[in-house]
Amino acid sequence: MSKFRNHPSGGTVFIDISPEERERESALRDRFAQFWSTASGEPRALYDAFIAASPLADGVSLEPVDAGSVQGWWVRPARAEPGRAILFLHGGGYGLGSAKAYRGFVSQIVSRTGVPALVIDYPLAPEATLPAAPTAAVTAWRWLAAQGFGRIAVFGDSAGGGLTLVTLAELTRLAPVAAPVAGVVFSPWVDLAFTGASMTDPAVEDPLIGHDYLRECARKYLGARAATDPLASPLLGDLRGLPPLLIQVGTDERLLDDSRQYADRAAQAGVPVTLEVWQGMHHVFQLDVAHLDSSRAALDRAARFLADAFQHHA
Repeated sequence: MSKFRNHPSGGTVFIDISPEERERESALRDRFAQFWSTASGEPRALYDAFIAASPLADGVSLEPVDAGSVQGWWVRPARAEPGRAILFLHGGGYGLGSAKAYRGFVSQIVSRTGVPALVIDYPLAPEATLPAAPTAAVTAWRWLAAQGFGRIAVFGDSAGGGLTLVTLAELTRLAPVAAPVAGVVFSPWVDLAFTGASMTDPAVEDPLIGHDYLRECARKYLGARAATDPLASPLLGDLRGLPPLLIQVGTDERLLDDSRQYADRAAQAGVPVTLEVWQGMHHVFQLDVAHLDSSRAALDRAARFLADAFQHHA
């Protein structure tokens, strides 16, 4: 079982894990090492195979979407209250990932919330650079609104978490009729200028992503834009007026300080933000629902956060 400790600031929750969970986490890291040391083939196909290992939840249906400027997949629960939707933006360093590969993971969110999710395919680097991905995300949000969804949350992991926060800032700036009800991000990449100490801290043991890898991803994604452009690094943008946010991150991540710094800046801007720091967990550990109690518990907490957000916008 996990233990939850509220930080004195009230905005951060530290989650300790049991010795048994640490053993499961260690075994999972061995599986990661075996997968990536023996895998061969095209990088995007390998990444999709890794992500697609997250199982499809029971009672969830899948439907492809091809609406011209919006492409991806609907992941739908058996029953849903009309007017609610989740826009999901996938991770992959802005150069990897697909809506199809993320269907299983997103089904875990949908089954817990009872809210359908649209997982989009946004343009990937290096074929596309900024501002292509944020433009695609805002376009998808507008498409959802045009379909009659008046209450929409935006959700993303890793680079998709950064893109989620960029999208929320853009929507806040554009002041649409139906404002987003909430944002949920897992291990968001919010600072392509790499100011966080955890990026190079030798004490941080990240089993999945490294500083050099992220540097290369940033170079391909930025194009002619500066790393300090808020469309690239939402940490450096105007955070005032954002909807309630939930950020979940593990301690064993290069992106740990991205979450910490963003949560601090959001709180300073008056944004209702909760940061959950999961002790001993790796990057986007929520994917591993088949192996970790922490993954399931984190998804349950995210679902409760979204339920509250939707309820307050009833």
